[in-house]
Amino acid sequence: KTMSGEKGKLFPDSASYVGFANLPNQVHRKSVKKGFEFTLMVVGESGLGKSTLINSLFLTDLYPERYIPGAAEKIERTVQIEASTVEIEERGVKLRLTVVDTPGYGDAMNSQDCFKTIIQYIDNQFERYLHDESGLNRRHIVDNRVHCCFYFISPFGHGLKPLDVEFMKAIHSKVNIVPVIAKADTLTLRERDRLKRRILDEIAEQGIRIYQLPDADSDEDEEFKEQTRVLKVSKRPLSVIGSNQLIEVKGKKIRGRLYPWGVVEVENPEHNDFLKLRTMLVTHMQDLQEVTQDLHYENFRSERLKKAGRAADDEVLDKDQILLEKEAEVRALTRLFNEEIRKGRTIVDELQFSIAIVIDLQSHFKKQDSIHCVF
Repeated sequence: KTMSGEKGKLFPDSASYVGFANLPNQVHRKSVKKGFEFTLMVVGESGLGKSTLINSLFLTDLYPERYIPGAAEKIERTVQIEASTVEIEERGVKLRLTVVDTPGYGDAMNSQDCFKTIIQYIDNQFERYLHDESGLNRRHIVDNRVHCCFYFISPFGHGLKPLDVEFMKAIHSKVNIVPVIAKADTLTLRERDRLKRRILDEIAEQGIRIYQLPDADSDEDEEFKEQTRVLKVSKRPLSVIGSNQLIEVKGKKIRGRLYPWGVVEVENPEHNDFLKLRTMLVTHMQDLQEVTQDLHYENFRSERLKKAGRAADDEVLDKDQILLEKEAEVRALTRLFNEEIRKGRTIVDELQFSIAIVIDLQSHFKKQDSIHCVF
């Protein structure tokens, strides 16, 4: 009985069970063992709380020894790229998180070309992945492509600045943009809603494509469907605050900011959209990666292949053009050579005619000399 029971557990009734229903479990085990990779880029002016928000999102300290430049240094400062990678583990699931920060963005007096360094970095990661994907060893490719970009918008303006518009228009075809209103605790609820509407109108007017949440599949569980519904009906862009300080409120320690008039809680949905932003990032992390792979990377890859094809065609055309030019040169040289030969023949004929005249004159003069001698 014991043997038959163990056999029944290991090998169910073959008449009604094949075994491929276990495939998702195999994929799950391999994925958990391998771990996950995600690259998040944060872009925005200095002082908008980018680093604090990232530390709050992932409950870690990515910038333990960060140098903060003074106002005089910011005037001539150029945009830099700083990538910080941290291994995060939660309930046995490992995440290799890379946060790409862009210190110096928008700080200089002239910020006309300040985002070219960022675009170059995004393209370089695509280029690196394409090179690794085309190589011989493709088993251990490290994916450093930027999967999502949090773009921080200042709450102190009246909408988008010209720099905001130009930057998002330059990268919306390369990366998933998630616009974020920073330091939401500086705005009243009415001001916040007004700013959101104005930013959304400007984004639509400028034709900027931001990341859109996908619809939940019909076979998803009800909790996920409800999460997706709440996120989709939320007013965007999301307005957030961040804090690394733990404050005790009513006997509970929470992350927040303490003001003379009260406490702003980071994870309170009535105070800001921090929880919605974190839920969106965590629950749709796979979709962000798929959009990066299937849309942005494929666009980059097809453009590179087109350029390579055009370069090859241009090379063939150049070779044909060179051959045509060489043939024309040969024909021109042949014509010159024939003309020279013709000229040479004419000169020879003239010389022969002159020699014949001289010989005739000589013979004539000899005959006259002989007649004189007779007389």
